Amino acid sequence: MTTTCTHLGTVADVTPSSQGCEDCLAIGGRWVHLRICQACGHVGCCDSSPNRHATAHFHSHPDHPLIRSYEPGENWWWCYAEELFFEHGDTPSPSHP
Repeated sequence: MTTTCTHLGTVADVTPSSQGCEDCLAIGGRWVHLRICQACGHVGCCDSSPNRHATAHFHSHPDHPLIRSYEPGENWWWCYAEELFFEHGDTPSPSHP
């Protein structure tokens, strides 16, 4: 089992694409929690949300394997490619307003 993500080289200095789930906002949907892609800044909703846009973003962009929580006070990452949950570094997590 992998304990260190091998995709950290894909992390970019990203700007959030929106203050909420970008795709839910476009279709009038709702979300539970937000995630931010660490390759491009796409803000998508979590898998507990009806549309699961963060996971859909990864399936459309398999070269964007890493997300971070975009929730206040949460500092965790998820690698879709390795199915790995982890914390990385001491940098405070970004969060929506």
